[in-house]
Amino acid sequence: MTVDRDVMTEHEQAPPDEVSRATVIAYAVAAALLLGWFLFGWLVLRQGFVDSVGESAGAGFALLLVISVVGTVRRSRR
Repeated sequence: MTVDRDVMTEHEQAPPDEVSRATVIAYAVAAALLLGWFLFGWLVLRQGFVDSVGESAGAGFALLLVISVVGTVRRSRR
């Protein structure tokens, strides 16, 4: 019985890390900038709607890739 309890406690999930307020603010700023980039391309530069969506989506995915790499590097240093 003690072996089962040891295995169960060993595989229990750790409580998730809380997201800091600065992270939430940074994500909100990034979303606002991406929206601004979309509106600038669509309304000011007069490129097509689909082109503006694609450009904004590409910039968003590139930003997510950078965030992922930075997070991986920071987590591997712990």
